[in-house]
Amino acid sequence: MRPTAFWPTQWNDSVSIRAHAGPSSPDGDARPPVLAPLRVLDLSRLLPGPMACRHLADLGAQVLKVEPPLPGRPGLPGDDAAFMGAGDDGVSHFYRVVNHGKRRLTLDLKDPAQLDHLRALVAEAHAVVEGFRPGVMERLGLGYEALRAINPAIVLTRISGYGQQGPLRLAAGHDLNYLALAGVVDQTRTPDDGRPVFSHLQIADQLGGAQTAAIGTLAAVLGAQWSGQGREVDVSMTDAVRQHQVILGCEALAEGGAPQAGASLLNGGVACYNLYRCADGGWLAVGALELKFWQGVCDVIGRPDWRERHWSRGEAPGSTAARALIDALAGVIAGAPLAAWAERFAGQDCCVTPVLDAHAALFGTAPLSRDAAMQRLTAPALTLR
Repeated sequence: MRPTAFWPTQWNDSVSIRAHAGPSSPDGDARPPVLAPLRVLDLSRLLPGPMACRHLADLGAQVLKVEPPLPGRPGLPGDDAAFMGAGDDGVSHFYRVVNHGKRRLTLDLKDPAQLDHLRALVAEAHAVVEGFRPGVMERLGLGYEALRAINPAIVLTRISGYGQQGPLRLAAGHDLNYLALAGVVDQTRTPDDGRPVFSHLQIADQLGGAQTAAIGTLAAVLGAQWSGQGREVDVSMTDAVRQHQVILGCEALAEGGAPQAGASLLNGGVACYNLYRCADGGWLAVGALELKFWQGVCDVIGRPDWRERHWSRGEAPGSTAARALIDALAGVIAGAPLAAWAERFAGQDCCVTPVLDAHAALFGTAPLSRDAAMQRLTAPALTLR
């Protein structure tokens, strides 16, 4: 399907969304981006859908973000994300980061003429991504069957908390709710008091919503290239997160119940895979699951007598012996500051790393300009060479 003059005209007349002024493709690569021909209409807002479409834009897709007009604030985005947190010129950094590389078109979909404008774009698009509550697209006359009548090869990707079908389809929710129902929040309980803790990474929105939607969209578009027929991609963020719990699910099946905090191989039940507080309050992550790595840890800390005290040698996760070894190693690590341990483990191939705070992990320790910092936040999640 080749676009007529309509899509290019709308693309050129729309507003570029940029988080920084830097280049979007690797220096020296003259090849067109891999998804350069792909045309996507992004009707979504906030985080899951916009981030899914940004993944596509990162790979070169033409993503046209369609937003409603904002009463009393002409020229500003019609997405609430634009006003969440700090920013420049009245637009949040959050909005610019999740929509970097797209172009913005303002359309009032409650206006029949502007709705027809969108339908004309659907005729030339490969995919439409939306994140409304189930039923909204149908009320607008933009359900899958309606879009398919315009363009048989169109892909409609629908992101919601609980999917388009089922008893919870119309229930309101956010990332925390989806994680709670997917069993993730329960697994964040601390061994000490059993209290669940928050993750500031929106796992359901990003893993369950954005990445699953991006994969589903690309799969359906590829299928349409072969068959000429599009698909409706139904993404339930709760289900998607639940289905990624492979190791946890197998363990729960074997035990007949949920693994308890601090009792399993990967949730704090062994010394070789745990978190330890240093003398200065910093934390050290020890991920020496394999025996050879654990033995390397023992050599670095000067405890060769612990080399055979490993789960693969029969020291069961969560056992009394395993807990005693965790406490003993905690005592060793508590004897020096984080920087000292980082220096001792530098160059040692045994899966030990410092726990960085978010600012250091994202931006490093040297001062950065705002533009350079935004380039880091919008760097693609993968590299294609």
